[in-house]
Amino acid sequence: MKILTCILSLLFLLTTRQEDARYAGERSRMVETQIAARGITDQATLRAMGKVPRHLFVPPSYASEAYSDRPLPIGYSQTISQPFIVAYMTQLARPEKGKKALEIGTGSGYQAAVLAEIIDTVYTIEIVPELAREATARLKMLGYNNIKTRYGDGYRGWPEKAPFDIIIVTAAADHIPEPLKEQLAEGGRLVMPVGNPATVQQLIVLTKRKGKITEQRLEPVRFVPLKRLK
Repeated sequence: MKILTCILSLLFLLTTRQEDARYAGERSRMVETQIAARGITDQATLRAMGKVPRHLFVPPSYASEAYSDRPLPIGYSQTISQPFIVAYMTQLARPEKGKKALEIGTGSGYQAAVLAEIIDTVYTIEIVPELAREATARLKMLGYNNIKTRYGDGYRGWPEKAPFDIIIVTAAADHIPEPLKEQLAEGGRLVMPVGNPATVQQLIVLTKRKGKITEQRLEPVRFVPLKRLK
């Protein structure tokens, strides 16, 4: 079984390299025209967006649209955010070496991969079991050993791994969960869409300094609702 797994991994990596060469130009244009041209200036974020193969984080039937400027379905009524939003939320989180992040809403694993290109460790939680399994396998195959995945209720966070320098929530709720505020490290930043999950939300950035949390309200956005385990 281990030999078969190794063979499959090697075949996956070979296919990945071939596809990556084919999509490299599209990815470069995506960064230039959709991200940098719209005001993303953080060089680490731009490099990460230019490196992560987004076409491997969407269903094969959508691979040809992977670098378009829009969200795409990934199954189970969930989506992968448009590239600009991923880059924008990443820049807002101010990622850098030495930091540890928590992501709520793994989805296909794309946002986690972008963060993992910049920071030391990413902990990510997905409430849809099928997506959690798929993302775990995908990230492992792509060699993201600094990403730890878990199936569960992201509302509760990951207390045993707290505090986190960065918390990114990729689903919308009408408020920011208290457990996530509590798990934010001193000097940390939390980025989340807040508002009516059925309509349009507002992107919120929380910053914790000297134990106090300040809030910044930014652009209107639209995300899928934050789900809870019953």
